Amino acid sequence: MNLLDQLAVFTLGYPSLMATIWICGGIYFYVHWERKQPWPATFTWDETAPKVTVLLPCYNEEANVEETIHHLFKQNYPYMDVIAVNDGSKDDTASRLDTLALKYPALQVLHQTNQGKASALNNGLSHATGDIIVGIDGDAILDYDAIGYMVSHFISSPNVSGVTGNPRVRTRSTAIGKIQTGEFSAIIGLIKRAQRIYGMVFTISGVICAFRRKALEEIGGWNTDMITEDIDVSWRLQLNGGQVRYEPRAMCWVLMPETLRGLFKQRLRWAQGGGEVFLRYFSQTIRWKNRRFWLLMLEYIVSVMWCYSVITLIVAWLISQLLLPMEWPITAKLLSYFGSILIAISFIQFSVSFYIDSRYDKEIFRCVYWSVWYPFAYWIINMATVIIAFPRAMLRQKGRLATWTSPDRGEQFNEQ
Repeated sequence: MNLLDQLAVFTLGYPSLMATIWICGGIYFYVHWERKQPWPATFTWDETAPKVTVLLPCYNEEANVEETIHHLFKQNYPYMDVIAVNDGSKDDTASRLDTLALKYPALQVLHQTNQGKASALNNGLSHATGDIIVGIDGDAILDYDAIGYMVSHFISSPNVSGVTGNPRVRTRSTAIGKIQTGEFSAIIGLIKRAQRIYGMVFTISGVICAFRRKALEEIGGWNTDMITEDIDVSWRLQLNGGQVRYEPRAMCWVLMPETLRGLFKQRLRWAQGGGEVFLRYFSQTIRWKNRRFWLLMLEYIVSVMWCYSVITLIVAWLISQLLLPMEWPITAKLLSYFGSILIAISFIQFSVSFYIDSRYDKEIFRCVYWSVWYPFAYWIINMATVIIAFPRAMLRQKGRLATWTSPDRGEQFNEQ
């Protein structure tokens, strides 16, 4: 087997291997924990329940922040307040927040110049009074029992530093939105379940997360120079000895891009953030005391190698066909063989995850057809963003503030 064939085996075999690992981990998580958890659950809270402070960083959220806050104050949790931080918005966010503060006494509004989401979260943390800190985005809708589900983890174990919830896609008006619905279930949700089983969670989703305040203060809050503050804080909490859990019942309905441009910008940011965290904390993760990180690190390293291997394989195959079209006939057979296996495993992965998540989202099966296109469309986008983002992560100046811009929130919401 020549070099091109070996590269083809790795390029097509690696996704199949990882999908199998995620499927096995997700099934174990479901059988061992998830299916035994009541849904919906009924909580009875007394005066010993910890107080919760919800941090709501906002930047240009005039179209969504009222709906977000209205839903927040319908939470079935008695001891909570909300701190909304206006991070130098250029629209009418500031005045709308001030008006909402007159309606809701438990809402505190802070204003600051635009310094980024992490800075806004740190500002809110400095004014927080709760033992548990919950973070959501300014355009998200939190399920009414989500806080209760996440708080229960902190009560059950003092080792829990963070809990990541279950983001559900609201924007399903286009093919891209429908494919993302399947992705959040079959890829993101299944990966979080598997990573929880195997020891470490790569990221606490910033759109719906909860932290033990003491654990946050021990690591100094959020770093303001990381482009993805949620990945960064996830790693630092776990490097500090904390445990991160995934709570699928803590649902949060989120707006996602429905244009290729918006999707590419979002995934490029995610990929660059992952690269920045990997580069900054690599020396810490390889220490023996942090050996729980090794599988996670190995997965990340090999996944980056896989992205570059795809490009290398495509270029090498094109050159071989132009110069020596009959030299490597086995490569076509490998592509056909592994391609068939990959399609079969992807089908199993989506079937398993849709079955598990249908417990929370009854309409998810409407996105089955569109999810078939995920490997063809999203793998290309994710691969391209990693190839571009990793060098950018290497070159990004440490200490530079990571400010934000208004994202693509889907066709329906962009028109509002």
